[in-house]
Amino acid sequence: MPHPREPINPKDATVLIVEDNVSNFVLMARMLAYMGVPRCEWKTSGWQVVEFADTLPRIDLILMDLRLPYEDGYTALSKLRATPKLKDTIVVAVTAEASLEQLNRARAAGFDGFLSKPLDPDRFPDQIRRLLRGEPVWEQ
Repeated sequence: MPHPREPINPKDATVLIVEDNVSNFVLMARMLAYMGVPRCEWKTSGWQVVEFADTLPRIDLILMDLRLPYEDGYTALSKLRATPKLKDTIVVAVTAEASLEQLNRARAAGFDGFLSKPLDPDRFPDQIRRLLRGEPVWEQ
């Protein structure tokens, strides 16, 4: 179940992108910068996410690829949810496998949203704003 959250202004947000494909990361980072997001961090695999996120003073949103080396997005999510400081962080599945089955699996696993790749530059800023307001975004 989503937790009630204070809306976060993109200009105050820290976003962590977990993505092993450099061009996908660059695209997301550019779109976030265009929206005025001041801090965008990057990890290329799921297994370091909890340790890394725990070192940040704050983290408002995690955009997580589901297919990652070493540890997939589902495993990383379960570790995040088990970490007191990170358990309520907004975590969104970002995947090229945008089937209804994957969307339902992500929802059941406890993700706060689902974005399909390729990301749509026209829709992405609004999707991020809605997520930062605490609204669920489930879009194939």
